[in-house]
Amino acid sequence: MPTETRDQTHIDMFDHSDRQRWAQHFGITEERLQKAVRMVSSRITSVAAYLGHSAP
Repeated sequence: MPTETRDQTHIDMFDHSDRQRWAQHFGITEERLQKAVRMVSSRITSVAAYLGHSAP
């Protein structure tokens, strides 16, 4: 069961629903999300900064 977004610090790339939720949140594909995580780690704030978004 995924953690609430406000309490979550990392994207669980092994959880399909978590990947879908964060891809939708950032307005990108899951593939783009996977690339961002490979580049900067799964920390939500790092992924947001990499994608040019503000942290949730």
